[in-house]
Amino acid sequence: MSQQNSDAEMGSGGEGQKEKVAEAAQPAAEASSAGSAEGEKSIEYKLLEGKVIAALSSVYDPEIPVNIYELGLIYKIDIDAENNVKILMTLTAPACPVAGTLPGEVEKKVEAVDEVTKATVELVWDPPWSRDMMSESALLQLGMY
Repeated sequence: MSQQNSDAEMGSGGEGQKEKVAEAAQPAAEASSAGSAEGEKSIEYKLLEGKVIAALSSVYDPEIPVNIYELGLIYKIDIDAENNVKILMTLTAPACPVAGTLPGEVEKKVEAVDEVTKATVELVWDPPWSRDMMSESALLQLGMY
């Protein structure tokens, strides 16, 4: 699954927050394009993006038996022309017990992809994670669909 995040700021009203949550609701696979002005991605870019997503899919939240990508914890993936990968992610809650270790684990898994030069994970809290961000697959795995 892929999702396109908007860089437009949302208002503080409920409608804007719903749109923002909807944008982050599915696992992200968007990244800034090093290619054309229209934002089209090269085949090589898409292949690397798929490998990064596969690496992310091998990381699990220790409290929930679903990988972090399907849980909707990955908000954005950016890959630059030098194959540096920047990931915006969240956790299920700010007090999550793995807050200190999970971002580092994600960086290591992504850096293990041969073509990746460097991986950086930024932990964000806006929008806050909710069950609505889980993929259909995650909902099915957890018996919530």
